[in-house]
Amino acid sequence: MSESNVKFTRDEALDFHSRGRPGKIEIIASKPMATQRDLSLAYSPGVAVPVEAIAEDPSRAYELTAKGNLVAVISNGTAILGLGNLGALASKPVMEGKAVLFKRFADVDSIDLEVDTTDAQRFIDAVSLLGPSFGGINLEDIAAPECFVIEAALKEKMNIPVFHDDQHGTAIITAAGLINACHLTGRTLKDIRVVVNGAGAAAIACTELIKAMGVPHNNVIMCDRSGPLYPGRENMDQFKSAHAVPTDARSLAEALVGADVFLGLSAARAVSGDMVKAMAPQPIIFAMANPDPEITPPEAKAARPDAIVATGRSDYPNQVNNVLGFPFIFRGALDVRATGINEEMKIAAANALAELAREAVPEEVAAAYGGMTHHFGPDYIIPAPFDPRLIEIVPAAVAKAAMDSGVAQKPIADMAKYRAELRARLNPTSSVLSLAYEAAKANPKRVLFAEGEEENVLRAAIAFREGGYGTPVLVGREEVYDKLSELGVEDPQSYEVLNSRNSPLVGRAVDFIYAKHQRHGLLRRAAERMVNQDRNTFAAAMLALGEGDAMITGTTRPFSQSLSQVRWVIDDENGPTPFGIHVIASRGQTVLIADTAVTERPTAEQYAAIAIRAAAFARRMGQEPRVAFVSYTTFGNPPGRHIAELRDAVKLLDTLQTDFEYEGEMGPDVALNHEAQEKYYPFSRLTGPANILVMPGLQSANISAKLIKALGGEVALGPYLMGMSLPVQIAPMTASSSDLVTLAVLASGGVDAIRRAPDRKG
Repeated sequence: MSESNVKFTRDEALDFHSRGRPGKIEIIASKPMATQRDLSLAYSPGVAVPVEAIAEDPSRAYELTAKGNLVAVISNGTAILGLGNLGALASKPVMEGKAVLFKRFADVDSIDLEVDTTDAQRFIDAVSLLGPSFGGINLEDIAAPECFVIEAALKEKMNIPVFHDDQHGTAIITAAGLINACHLTGRTLKDIRVVVNGAGAAAIACTELIKAMGVPHNNVIMCDRSGPLYPGRENMDQFKSAHAVPTDARSLAEALVGADVFLGLSAARAVSGDMVKAMAPQPIIFAMANPDPEITPPEAKAARPDAIVATGRSDYPNQVNNVLGFPFIFRGALDVRATGINEEMKIAAANALAELAREAVPEEVAAAYGGMTHHFGPDYIIPAPFDPRLIEIVPAAVAKAAMDSGVAQKPIADMAKYRAELRARLNPTSSVLSLAYEAAKANPKRVLFAEGEEENVLRAAIAFREGGYGTPVLVGREEVYDKLSELGVEDPQSYEVLNSRNSPLVGRAVDFIYAKHQRHGLLRRAAERMVNQDRNTFAAAMLALGEGDAMITGTTRPFSQSLSQVRWVIDDENGPTPFGIHVIASRGQTVLIADTAVTERPTAEQYAAIAIRAAAFARRMGQEPRVAFVSYTTFGNPPGRHIAELRDAVKLLDTLQTDFEYEGEMGPDVALNHEAQEKYYPFSRLTGPANILVMPGLQSANISAKLIKALGGEVALGPYLMGMSLPVQIAPMTASSSDLVTLAVLASGGVDAIRRAPDRKG
């Protein structure tokens, strides 16, 4: 259960899902399919060999097919998010999204299946026959009480993990938070009095899990729309009856008197401040109604400042977010080939999450969440969703519990090795970029969009603002407001627009540029003309004068032209000449390519400086830097020209106190293949494949990066401009609005540390 405070327009959401290849997932072959021999091995006649092997030993399906890492996300659309019963087909975008989250967070392959029936038995019959295809089943968005019947039947019929995330995912994250809230308030689970408001799938699962963890049955009062559940009450099905306890309370307000804990999985505004005041000292409140909580944290804190409050929303502390659970629970279950997900595994996941929240928070996570998560406390009882340690800690705990409880068919012999393998499964750059977005939301900045009249730029500005990442300042004429209206913005006048012809800030911009260049032949009227006619010049001056925290441009003119205009106003940073880095992210690996934007043929000193700065950038991207100076020749074979500077750069770095690996000159096929390095060049100083390629010249660097992006198959971001004294990013002319948003986020203080601009003046 989670709710984000990220906002977006309807058109943006539709465009996101329809742009390019429709939907959010695709199937990609994991083996080469280039030649007739490849096809013969993949299909007929080669496929007959694994078929016969599996027929002889069914367990070999896990080593010869994708079954062992494949989860089906299945729904009938009877309870879609907070939207209700909209049918199986309408649930498909949600199920695709769930599949994407499986891959993003735990490297679990997933495919969505929408079953077009509301009849529980037909649903069971359909899904139960799918066991041979998948390693696990994730049930999603199925209404209660049918979801209980469906899950129980499928668990009994199938010999693979079956998990209804709406129930158990919410329960596990809630239990983790409850463990820590009790820890902070000096309580134990066996002593607390709990009131649960709501009697649907998530509420019942939360109740069952906390009881399994030690909360006494009679210490939990569950309420539905008619009030507390007690023996003999009418209008109770078998699932509610199981949680009926003797009580004199006949309303939620009466049940909450003296209660230690409130678990809300019901409806907005179900709880008042007076109800909270009636609870025990240091009340623990989990208000998880979607999308609006039963009581907001500010309201709860106003009534009881000593309260610990959690919700399902990302804009409040302590978010109960299911993404903390299901990817990692399935990861651990799949890795030991568990026959199911039992109570022991759920409890292990809850305890692992609770323990993680009590550990010191990594600096990159703390920074991304506004510095509010430096240590365990009332506002941090649940780990942050993008904590990079989750992939290592939670699956390992789940796998161990599966082994200890006897449901693991493939026990793990070396748990330390397994944890290392888990760490290697995910590309750390993905987490860093996600954290950069969170950092932008925690510390929103003013970003100048220099080409504010372009539709692509306007879409990016809208997304930047609606996403909560900061304030876009659009440089353009007043016609921008009409274009914003055409793009669906209801309040276009709320956007700030700076017109370089009539803005009251034009005079300051002219003064600044004239003072900077008057002793180099610039006349004041020339400065006025430049400011009035060129938006890059005006926007750069605004950045230099502190009217913005960062600047984005580049979509209407070549990179070199934009850079020249910006450098006329903003100085280079002390150090290397500015240079560009392309970030090429592929499965499990990120490679940085530099310089892709500025210097046609660097000197040895520039190569070395680029390597040093790129290594620092790589560390901020979550990588341990390994630099390769790339050429068409590897250590002089074949002999050729234009390699002396690369060799001199290596010699220069040898004289410096560097803290990263570097080697060169070498071809990219060797630089990216550590086995080849060890076999043919054992003297190489790299301990793994290079992740920074310092290219021999601008042509090869730029061509390589653009070619990779144009051919697809990789995520290419950039060029990311480094070496300017103020945060400026110049996008390629082909950049999408999404690319522009990412550059704006990074420029305003995401990956590369932002320098403070001068204080703004009126």
